[in-house]
Amino acid sequence: MHLTASLIVGLLFSGGIGLSLGLIGGGGSIITVPLLVYVLGVEPHAAMAMSLAVVGATSLVGCGLHHRNRNVRLQTGLLFAATGMLGAYFGTRLTYMLSDAALLLTFAVLMIVVAVRMLTTEQREGDGAHKAAPLLAILAAGAGVGVLTGFLGVGGGFLIVPALVFFGGLGMKEAIGTSLLVITLNCVAGLAGHMQRGEFDWRLTALVTLFAVAGVAVGARLAHRTAPGRLRQWFAWFVLAVAMLLAAKNLPEVM
Repeated sequence: MHLTASLIVGLLFSGGIGLSLGLIGGGGSIITVPLLVYVLGVEPHAAMAMSLAVVGATSLVGCGLHHRNRNVRLQTGLLFAATGMLGAYFGTRLTYMLSDAALLLTFAVLMIVVAVRMLTTEQREGDGAHKAAPLLAILAAGAGVGVLTGFLGVGGGFLIVPALVFFGGLGMKEAIGTSLLVITLNCVAGLAGHMQRGEFDWRLTALVTLFAVAGVAVGARLAHRTAPGRLRQWFAWFVLAVAMLLAAKNLPEVM
């Protein structure tokens, strides 16, 4: 593997994957897939699988860091992940039903939905006193996020965090930490499904993961010092900008 300008830029931006996961419990895969495809030149279908490996490993480290601060609720996270892992495993089959352009366009649509939701939904910094939804609602939410994890290589943090707040009765900081546990388990299941379809570049995956882990260590520390609302807004605009670029590039090929 030669040290090229694109590789250096890609590895530097990889730190942002972990930074996002550590700070707000999600967003890692939103960065990872476009980064792998457009900066590091990875084929889109392989990028979906590599994204799961990178985000899963980085989330595991972040989960450990948040657990030390008592911000991970194991029982709630494992319950949410129970159906999520099944959804992630079977969701991988949907990935290979679409062309490269259609897959990236679908990813762009999801990014737009996520960004708009982040900009229009006020995130509460609750104390964990929200009324928990019925068990079936939690399991259904977990399954839906899991399918997206396997299909598009997303950890689903921006879907998991609100679900844990409103369905799991957690406060914002607890939801961020617990989200990383759910993301880790979902990514493992999704990666298992993708591994049956083919191999990918493990050396590049390890390099990206290394820089992402460095970012999550910083993000987990800053999460306790920075207002989440402001960070969510900045990141939402970034996500929206990347989504528009993806849509503009791939829409003509799909039409």
